[in-house]
Amino acid sequence: MTIINFEMKNLLRVGREKKGLKTREVAQLLGIDQALISKFESGSRKPTKEQVVRLAALLEIDLETLMVAWFKEKLLYEIGNDSFALKAMNIIREEVENSYDITKRKISTNLSTIINEIDALKARLDTFRKLDSVKISQALELEYTFESNRIEGNTLTLRETDLVVNEGLTISGKSMKEHLEVINHQEAIVYIKHLMERNSALNEREVLSINNLILRGIQPEEAGKYRKVQVMIKGSSHLPPQPFLVAEEMKDFFIWYESNKKRLHPVLLAAELHERLVKIHPFIDGNGRSSRLVMNLILLQHGYVIANIKGDYEKRMLYYNALEKAQTKNNKEDFLMFIAQIEKECLERYLNIIGQ
Repeated sequence: MTIINFEMKNLLRVGREKKGLKTREVAQLLGIDQALISKFESGSRKPTKEQVVRLAALLEIDLETLMVAWFKEKLLYEIGNDSFALKAMNIIREEVENSYDITKRKISTNLSTIINEIDALKARLDTFRKLDSVKISQALELEYTFESNRIEGNTLTLRETDLVVNEGLTISGKSMKEHLEVINHQEAIVYIKHLMERNSALNEREVLSINNLILRGIQPEEAGKYRKVQVMIKGSSHLPPQPFLVAEEMKDFFIWYESNKKRLHPVLLAAELHERLVKIHPFIDGNGRSSRLVMNLILLQHGYVIANIKGDYEKRMLYYNALEKAQTKNNKEDFLMFIAQIEKECLERYLNIIGQ
């Protein structure tokens, strides 16, 4: 990585001027006091980590550049010329670099082959996009709604799901909740496709909106809101964070996304976001479906197809076990490989459907 010599105050001022914005306008867009923006640009006040992310997005400044400048100034302020602190920093740097190299090497060894296969399949698909069909997309999206709900215990069959979505029928013997889960999920797919078409960046508002659609009419008072109670995940030893930590964990979630969205392969980025969101478990319900929708939003934005995880017992157990290993043993390799394999299978099937 290139060493950044720019001061944060200059990066912010130049970025604002290039956008043709006044400090007052930046303050209004960020919802903070105008005096703070002036202090950020004079260097008399440092923005918070969250504010750095929002400023980078608003002013179209490379997040890595701005974040490095922010950390550099923060660390210099904290440690000064303390020799012990400097020695500690060198040790930390070596440990972090070693850890990063090991992780990168492990992921590269295990995933490079399948990622290359996925990209070859996508390249083939890109040459035949003219054969895309609305009917094919609708059929595959219906299957996705069926499988995603089946993972969570919904008992409607694929045919019944079709009748509810496309015929507006009520299935005898099935609960209203199961009907709403189908209708809501289908509308959530329409929503993420709308975000894809607008090339909307993933942010808090969009994630809350996805969960709001999933829980609409089922738990209206909790839909699209972070949970206020502690939860446990059935069948898992992973304990999600306490409710008072959720908002802060979600801030870190979006910071991680902004920092890595241009550095990771899209399939790995999508899988990571899925795993990280499920681990936080920010909502009272609908976390799995919301996380899979976020994952597929990322895939669609990069030209891939929906990764549809089957809801049968065998696939569901592989999925849950890979998630459990990622969340309790901090080993994500199995989960990343699982999602990559699902995406590869879905690409192969799509190409087969269109005769390619």
